[in-house]
Amino acid sequence: MTKSARIYGLSLYDLAVESGIAGQVLEQFREVRAIFRQNPEYAGLLSNPGISKEARNGMLEEAFGGQIHEYLMNFLKLLGDRDMLRELGDCCDEYVKRYNADNGIVTATVRTAVKLTKEQMYTLKDNLEKSEGKKIFLVQKVDRTIIGGLRVEMEGRMIDGSISRHLSIISKRLGDINLSAD
Repeated sequence: MTKSARIYGLSLYDLAVESGIAGQVLEQFREVRAIFRQNPEYAGLLSNPGISKEARNGMLEEAFGGQIHEYLMNFLKLLGDRDMLRELGDCCDEYVKRYNADNGIVTATVRTAVKLTKEQMYTLKDNLEKSEGKKIFLVQKVDRTIIGGLRVEMEGRMIDGSISRHLSIISKRLGDINLSAD
């Protein structure tokens, strides 16, 4: 992450907090980031130096106008004007990091072999919040090497209830058994 991305992300966060809309902007920022991730050609088009500032701002207004807070819209325009739209993700990461720290939220990543249902995600989140005594923001990633079960990573720790881990333990134990006939 660049120093600029950190400064810009924190500046937007400070402005949103001052205005009492940090949570609203956070959700919208995540949505905008997801749109840019799903449409990399759009981000590339907006970063094209051949497109004028006015045209770029018009494209942003057309895509997001009336759907996101004006602070976030102006932030996107500012990044575009300064040829920094490629740093949108890092700005968002810094915003989220600060928001989570200020609100006692821990990000936990759950890896599973198949996508969990909304109900399963809610149950896991609820159980983690109860066991950790903290608010949890749960991110899901599908990882076929898990085979089954799940692996949760948060705050530098891992809770590994995956089948692949259990198979690894069994394999190690079998390897340690001395099968010599006495």
